[in-house]
Amino acid sequence: MIVDGGRWLLALGALALMLLWAFGAGKFQVAPPELLRALAVRLWGAELDVSPAVQTVLWQIRLPRVLAGLLVGAALAAAGAAYQGMFRNPLVSPDILGVSAGAGLGAVLGIYLGQPMAVVQALAFGGGLLAVAAVLGIAALVRRHDPVLVLVLAGVAVGALLGAGISLLKILADPNTQLPSITFWLLGGLSAVTAADLAATAPALLAGLVPLALLRWRINLLGLPDDEAQALGVRVARLRLVLVLAATLATAAAVSLTGIIGWVGLVVPHVARLWVGPQFGRLLPAALLLGGGFLVAADTLARTVAPIELPLGLVTALVGAPFFLWVLARPGHE
Repeated sequence: MIVDGGRWLLALGALALMLLWAFGAGKFQVAPPELLRALAVRLWGAELDVSPAVQTVLWQIRLPRVLAGLLVGAALAAAGAAYQGMFRNPLVSPDILGVSAGAGLGAVLGIYLGQPMAVVQALAFGGGLLAVAAVLGIAALVRRHDPVLVLVLAGVAVGALLGAGISLLKILADPNTQLPSITFWLLGGLSAVTAADLAATAPALLAGLVPLALLRWRINLLGLPDDEAQALGVRVARLRLVLVLAATLATAAAVSLTGIIGWVGLVVPHVARLWVGPQFGRLLPAALLLGGGFLVAADTLARTVAPIELPLGLVTALVGAPFFLWVLARPGHE
């Protein structure tokens, strides 16, 4: 237990150092001593000399961005862990039921119609929820096959249809004004996140995570065949529906805030399982911690490694895909 607790403390310490790096790094660099002074002034009201420019950069620009990275990364990783356990498939990611494609189509439609960013985000959120509602409706109508298989195949089909809609709007969009905005949004990023955006989206993100935390012990039983889980007192269909809705809510809120960011919900749960094992009561907090840290680190790299800011989805793919291949190549991987 002491060793296990030490590993958690080490992970929390690494996350704290990563957050300090995220606050200090960037085109406007804040040296560690000045960052610590600004933190002392902000948190404890210390009477220290901190320039207004540093305070503006830290608290009005970087703080919403870092908090958004923590929340979105945690939400995507937790949703991915829940989906992988629920569908008994380690290759499942949060967009398996079409939520990312639905959110993408909603956002692209908003950009194509020239709507403000608040409307674009609302359309993305609604599009993600409607896509999964359509998948659930199709699955409810098809009862001749395994319900999990029908749910996944319906998600693939609906996602492909919505992806075609996105491609059509990209063709119709103005190549000089609308198309760059659509492309950048589809690649994901935290550069446009404001405190107001975060305040509007955070309740939906947290509302999606709460059921996963409350039901974390029951999720383990979904790894069993349905008849065995039912024999242990679990209402499998109802539990699966609640988990799908919760994970969808968190994923749709995340995508509406940052655009489509891949690989977090696929790779991070694997890393969490390597760290704490498959028991969901331990897997969920590990996924939350690692997902938030991973996305903050990826965002910091996206804005520091090149003269221009790279799309966040590009960075997560460049980091996540090779790591996932390494996980697959490991002897005895799950």
